[in-house]
Amino acid sequence: MTNLRTDVSATPPGTVDYPGARKSAGTPAGKKEIKLFSGFAHIALAIWGLLVIAPLIWVILASFKSNTEIFTHAPFSLPSALSFESYKSAWTEAHVGRYFLNSIFVVALSTTGTMIFGSMAAYVLARYKFVGNRFIYYLFVSGLAFPVFLALVPLFLILQNLGLLNTYTGLILVYIAYSLPFTVFFMTAFFKTLPNHVAEAAIVDGASHTRLFFQVMLPMAKSGLVSITIFNIVGQWNQYLLPVAIMQGQGAENKWVLTQGIANISVSAGYQANWAALFAALTLSIVPMIIVYAFFQRQIQSGLTAGAAK
Repeated sequence: MTNLRTDVSATPPGTVDYPGARKSAGTPAGKKEIKLFSGFAHIALAIWGLLVIAPLIWVILASFKSNTEIFTHAPFSLPSALSFESYKSAWTEAHVGRYFLNSIFVVALSTTGTMIFGSMAAYVLARYKFVGNRFIYYLFVSGLAFPVFLALVPLFLILQNLGLLNTYTGLILVYIAYSLPFTVFFMTAFFKTLPNHVAEAAIVDGASHTRLFFQVMLPMAKSGLVSITIFNIVGQWNQYLLPVAIMQGQGAENKWVLTQGIANISVSAGYQANWAALFAALTLSIVPMIIVYAFFQRQIQSGLTAGAAK
């Protein structure tokens, strides 16, 4: 009887005892493998973080220095004095202030348009069944497969025929079209994860399709909307190729965005380059995006994992 009880306790019901079955990650050997892998992962992340952060720190430190300090002192040395002359020079003399405000204006309108049209299209494709649903969806997704530079020539000709070259309207419309494929792709998958019983209850209560979308489903998709909005803001803020193709006519300098302005500073400087002002302009373009991402970091993570969690 004693031996029977020992055997039963050693092998729980519903399990199969075979050689090597009891060896798991809980054994000392398994724990050592996990710790070793974790150690290599942390080392790789530390190296990657250093490669990313070091250039940013160098640019920010150089923006407070003069040209002499940049080229004669140690690269990562602190500035001899905390001077904002380079920022003042970049903001006024290099017209970075105007380019900065132009970027804010263009990105704000284009991101708003992208999220309105993209979320509406994604909602219809995710929640309604009709002929051509999959075709339209794959048509949007196919936009992710083509590099932007392949469409520059036809895009230029279309805007020229419409009279939208060197205009904010043309640039904003191009930004919206450029960002729609990923927005529709992401939000379609997110809308599919939302519960059906909430929408059915709203329809029973007399809600129209428009009211159902704006007052019920859109607030439920808040985490996904925040995530894709941040991605669109960062992508459109850092866009350089499209503005160069669209805003290069005579008199378009006043409408340049920040990336064009920074490139113009580095190209037109010649032998009298004001490197401190250039680094100040780079800092002005980098820091806002870091602040935005840091502020909405939790919302971005929750939006990316919401579909898997549900």
